[in-house]
Amino acid sequence: MTRIVVIDNHGQFTHLERRALRDLGVDVEIVDNQTPPEEIDADGLVLSGGPDIDDIGNCPVYLDLEVPIFGICLGMQVLADELGGTVGSGDYGGYADVDVDILDGDDPLIGSLAPKTRVWASHADEVKNVPEGFSHTATSDVCDVEAMSDPDRDLYGVQWHPEVAHTERGEEVFRNFIDVCE
Repeated sequence: MTRIVVIDNHGQFTHLERRALRDLGVDVEIVDNQTPPEEIDADGLVLSGGPDIDDIGNCPVYLDLEVPIFGICLGMQVLADELGGTVGSGDYGGYADVDVDILDGDDPLIGSLAPKTRVWASHADEVKNVPEGFSHTATSDVCDVEAMSDPDRDLYGVQWHPEVAHTERGEEVFRNFIDVCE
């Protein structure tokens, strides 16, 4: 059975990420972001959302575990910040329903959502420039970089929250990540 570990960056929806994955039939566990990397045994990691990029614990070290990684909101910002992209304050700020344009219909994580999807997202902070090796895979009127992917390294991120009921087709995003992990 596929095993995915959700890294808890103290976000308010982390438990919903676990539940979404569990409901899709994977073995899933939430662990605190201070957990030593050698204690993590997984086929894939989800870096959860959270309130503060200064409180990401061992997330930078987890990027070296050589398993697929899916960053959600703050989790995507961690990927960008640690791998050479840039993160900054968003113009919009808080949570809102957002129409997202999918830019790459072949992307393993979100390509199946093309050409558009409606999501629930926070834009207090956002990725401004994707790191080298990543493709910019989704955009909106609110945020230029709504998603990014590096399929060669199995690293993926979305600004929105696929785990909440307000996001259309969020389960599909998790199913796509499970497929990457298998």
